[in-house]
Amino acid sequence: MKIDRRDGRIVVDAAELAPLLALEPAEFQRQMRAGQISTMSEEGQGADQGRFRVTFRSAEWRLRLTCAPDGTVLSHIRTAQTPGAALRRQDESPR
Repeated sequence: MKIDRRDGRIVVDAAELAPLLALEPAEFQRQMRAGQISTMSEEGQGADQGRFRVTFRSAEWRLRLTCAPDGTVLSHIRTAQTPGAALRRQDESPR
């Protein structure tokens, strides 16, 4: 699988990505258009310079893809979303 970045936007093949979020491609596209799936992209630093990470969040899943500079997906991690998880992360402070 490859992730393409065009004009600051993430472009993916719904047929490849949707199953990783336990969705059919048409439902994935519908939820993306409706803003029910959010994305975030991060650039690698230091030893990870050139790589990037893309996170997709749906109501049920968080999917994090780590990509090579050319967009090839090197690894992915899918975790279940739990109610209030984002709030807990925001409220945590370094000790």
